[in-house]
This record gives sequence, C-alpha cells and structure tokens, in this order.
Amino acid sequence: MTMLRESLVADLIVELPNAVRLQRLVQTLREYFHSGAVGLLRLDDDSLRPVATVGLVHEALGRRFVIAQHPRLAAIMASRAPTWFEPDSRLPDPYDGLLDNHVGESLPVHDCMGVSLYVEGRAWGAITLDALHAGTFDARARDELKRCTLLIEAAVRVTRLEQENRSLRLSRSDLVDVRAPREEGEILGQSEVLHQLLNELDVLADSELPVLLLGETGVGKELFARRLHRLSRRSHKPLVQVNCAALPESLAESELFGHVKGAFSGASSDRAGRFDAANGGTLFLDEVGELPLSVQAKLLRTLQNGEIQRLGADKPLHVDVRIIAATNRHLPDSIRDGLFRADLYHRLSVYPVPIPPLRERGNDVLLLAGHFLELNRTRLGLRGLRLAPAAERALLDYAWPGNVRELEHVISRAALKQLSRGNSRSQIITLEAGALDLDNGRGEPAPAPLMAVTPQQPFQPMAEAVDACQREKILQALSLCRDNWASAARLLHIDPSNLHKLARRLRLK
Repeated sequence: MTMLRESLVADLIVELPNAVRLQRLVQTLREYFHSGAVGLLRLDDDSLRPVATVGLVHEALGRRFVIAQHPRLAAIMASRAPTWFEPDSRLPDPYDGLLDNHVGESLPVHDCMGVSLYVEGRAWGAITLDALHAGTFDARARDELKRCTLLIEAAVRVTRLEQENRSLRLSRSDLVDVRAPREEGEILGQSEVLHQLLNELDVLADSELPVLLLGETGVGKELFARRLHRLSRRSHKPLVQVNCAALPESLAESELFGHVKGAFSGASSDRAGRFDAANGGTLFLDEVGELPLSVQAKLLRTLQNGEIQRLGADKPLHVDVRIIAATNRHLPDSIRDGLFRADLYHRLSVYPVPIPPLRERGNDVLLLAGHFLELNRTRLGLRGLRLAPAAERALLDYAWPGNVRELEHVISRAALKQLSRGNSRSQIITLEAGALDLDNGRGEPAPAPLMAVTPQQPFQPMAEAVDACQREKILQALSLCRDNWASAARLLHIDPSNLHKLARRLRLK
C-alpha cells in the first residue's frame, strides 16, 4: 500500500497534462491491483463516460453508460464505500466483451469492484476495476482501494483546478472533456486536429465576428455552431437554426425577415421572422450557399447595418444578431457561376473555419463508433455490441465520404443485420468487417459482384437497368444526407433541379 500511495502522491506534485495525469492514474491502479482493466468514469447527468481507461478496447472511450441501464454502475454510485461483486454475480458487467485482447468474450467468471468519487462534496464519477480471475480482489484489496480513494479524488481535483485555470486564460477546452452539453450533442474525439479546432473555436466564441463553417456533408457543422454559441456572451439568448436549403424561394424572405399583414396573399397578420427570434442571440444559417440571390442582398444589408425590413413594411427594424453560417459548397465557385454574391461571401467569411473530415481524424473514428455502438446496444436491448479487430481496421481504412453521419448509419445497419441473422439479444454481438459493407480502404462502396443471368434473375433491357441503378444511387445519397435533396444533389454531382426531375421520372417523388 505504501508503494501505491507514493506513486499516486508523486503524480500529484508533478505538473502533467490532464490526459497524461489521468492515464497514469489508471495505469498505476491496474498494476498494483493486478487488474485486467481499469476505467475512470465521469458523471454526466444520468450517465458515466470514460475519460481514461487501460485494458479496454479504444472505442470504449466513446461510450456513454446510462447508470439506470447498468446495475453494477448503479450500485457503485449508490455507495461511498467500495463495492465488490462476487464472481458468480448475475448482474451484467458494462465491460463484458470490451476487454482488450479478449474480443467478444463474455467473461462469465471474473472479479469486479469499484468506488464512487466525490469532489468538493459532490459526486464526480467512479473508478472501476475488472480482473480476469476470481479471487483477485480479496478483502485486503478492497480495503486498500478504500484507503487510496482520497488520493484518487485528489488527482481528479487537481485536474479540475488546472482546467479552471485554463478557462481564466480563455482556453476553455479540456484534453479529456471535448464535449457540448448532453442535450446539445457531443463532439467526440482526441485527435490533434480536433483539439486545435476546438481551441480555435473557444477563442473565437468570445468575439462577435461572423463565422463561416466549411466542411463536407456529415462532419457535424451544427455541433460546432452550437459550441460557438454556448461559449459566447450570447449563450443566455436563443440560438436559432435555419436550414437554407429547405426554404422555398417564394417564402425564404418572409421566413428570415418576417412580413406584415397584407404583404402577400394569405398574409392575414404580422409575422416575425427568424432574425426577430434570434435577437440578442445567434442565427445559424446552415447550407447558406443555397439561399436565393434575392434574399442574399437583404442578408448583406443586415450584416452591414444590423437592420431588417419585413416583407411589405415601410420602416426597417434594428436587430442584434450574431451570424454563424455553414456550407459544404466551395463558395468561390458559386460566385464564379453567378449563384452567390461576392460581397456577401466576404462579409460571412470574416473568420472561415474548416471542419476536418472524418478521414483526417485518425482514431477518432473508433471513439465515434463506440458511441454509436452503445446507442444501438441500448436501442435494440442487447447485452453487448462491439467490433471485431478486423472491423476496427476496416473503419480506420475507409475514407468516409459521408463522414460522421455515414459512420452512424453503417453501425446501425450492421447491428440490425447481425440481429436479423438470429443472434440472441442475451449474447454479446460482435460486428465483423463483412457486416459493415465497406471496401478495403478506397472510400467507395464495395462493387457488386458480376452475376450470371439465371431464370431467377431475368435479363433487363439497358434502359431498365440504368433506371434501377439511378434509383439505387439516389436513395443511397438521400440516406447519407438525411433526405436533404440539395445535399444529395451535390453528393451525386448533378444539378438539384435535374435531380428532382429524375426522381419524378423514376417515381421516387
């Protein structure tokens, strides 16, 4: 015990990055208690999220364990003293199937103990220890965990103080806490490129500059816009989101700026627009490149002098709104083609922020996959859901043209496919690489094998075969773009109007 205390105290007095300090903590506990795995979990509302682990697969860091769905974690959090579970306990272990080098094993006999952690009198989270062999955590081990709990809490407290000090220097992101509040969605990842982006956004949030978020379809531009608003001085005011691609041209001006009674047929009363709703706060213009040119001119005026004029009104109104815009288009090309105003582009892009695609974020794909695996495990009522090593390699090798959104769909589809093949919900289901329907890294769907014509597969005339192929591609693009036709058109590299005409001909509309 003396050696353990000395090691923990030594790390407390040394200046270390938060992520390193917490990782050394779990590694020290693993070695001393001869554990197979150790997890440090932080409490977020009704869930525990891993912030440092050893002995678990990498994607475990992306999981969120809802306490009410995990009896062992609920028991640990309900007590201030260490909790030990007998090896033959029937309570499912949240880490079953997630121990590194033990892929897919349910581990029916193993030791588990844990203790809740408190900082300044409030529940902070928990530390959990799992061993592969029964009897590892005897009465002496449990007593030692109790005695060193205060030192573990001290390490967590030091990490928290260092985070608060960074906040005073306007650097409010944490190497182990790169998230928005749960109700607003999470930005998961530990890659250097993501941390650089979050640090940049944290400083930018405190300004009043317009921001233009640039990035491919599915990178999560909305989450970054929400983070900007949450960290800004306007966080106590509304964040109003407008999907510009979904605004019909005939109604776009009224939706954004409002109208007065009698402005057009059907305008039976005055109506405030989205700028009014966002007054004092932030207006997020998603897919701003889809705005009609006529509306772009009025938007430019608002950016220049802070005034809006409702449709049909004589006098302008003053509004105090910060603009965050986002697009997956290359707007200089749209300017060249006469589809976007150059002066508006320069107003919006005072501070352009490129969002990195998923293929440039390294192992972040596994953390995100772990998040979606846990969501699907809960949604489908499964005991466990995890990736085979070959599936992890396939995810890392794939180029993800649809980015995070495509990853979510791939995991959900694979989980459903495995369940439909007769796997029991009481088993730990392991997703193999083949279930993901990915290629070997070229970033494109695997080509369908050539098939000989058989009586069960009648020959199709060329026109029918082309129609079938086009129908399949349109449906696939719509799935990746969440039924957004404008985004699907860009993904297919065709004009939106032509896509609508083609969809009507193929009877998809």
